[in-house]
Amino acid sequence: MRVLIVESEIYLAQSIASKLAEEGYACEITASIKEAERSDDFDVVLLSTNINGQDFYPLIDKFRDKIIILLVSYISQDTVSEPLKRGANDYILKPFMIEELKRKINHLREFERLKKINETYEKYIDYAFKDLSVENISVKEPLPLFLKTNYQKYADAYAFAFAKKLNEVFKFYPLTQKGALGQIKSEKSSQLLYITEFQNLKRSEKTQFLEIIKDKRAIISTTESEDLEFNTIEIKSENKIYDINDILTIDEYVKYIIMNYQSKFPDTMLSKKLGISRKSLWEKRKKYEIFKKR
Repeated sequence: MRVLIVESEIYLAQSIASKLAEEGYACEITASIKEAERSDDFDVVLLSTNINGQDFYPLIDKFRDKIIILLVSYISQDTVSEPLKRGANDYILKPFMIEELKRKINHLREFERLKKINETYEKYIDYAFKDLSVENISVKEPLPLFLKTNYQKYADAYAFAFAKKLNEVFKFYPLTQKGALGQIKSEKSSQLLYITEFQNLKRSEKTQFLEIIKDKRAIISTTESEDLEFNTIEIKSENKIYDINDILTIDEYVKYIIMNYQSKFPDTMLSKKLGISRKSLWEKRKKYEIFKKR
């Protein structure tokens, strides 16, 4: 990890560099903002806000996507508040223990790592559910809430949208996971939960599970249609969509492929993939009352 130290107190800068080097950091020191602006490819910038007569904001702008920790002699609007608003990540008050500085660096590194992971997951979730229209979500629905669906992905989309509306993060438990019942039981009643695979429980396990979740803030998905003494919503597509574990008839399979892929492939390729002629494809559209969008 490369660290740029921008500090006019040379003894302090050298002391920081020496101690960070012992931890494997590669450090570069400069006492000039202009010189620091010519620097590049650093992971962390330790920036003194009391270098007389030098505007450090261009440096904050340059390294906005890196970790910037302010080295300050006193706390004020100019030395801390405004630089943090402009893009710096944190500050440390001189004099300070090097362990405290390392703690801040490591904390901010971990924060940036988790932020990137979170952004990746959110982007993937948006992509995964982009073709699913989950509407009329009300966060006023009493919990626990059962989602009855013919397609697991619809329940997943609903749970993510529900949590997003609440601005909360749920904990996820598939009931086929070993020890899931005990872990769910130990969760605090305030924690939002998303639980799947209720339909895979044995009858005795279902009785135990229903007792456990009656006071939990839980969303539970199931592909079964049995009646339950809990708040229940049915989530089904207007079009017949199948889960990966379903076994389809030939007609169901052909209908599914036509409905879901006719907008992605021309008729010549779609009929070829189905192993039928274009005339047969047209006849099946007519049979299934599937109308191709122009």
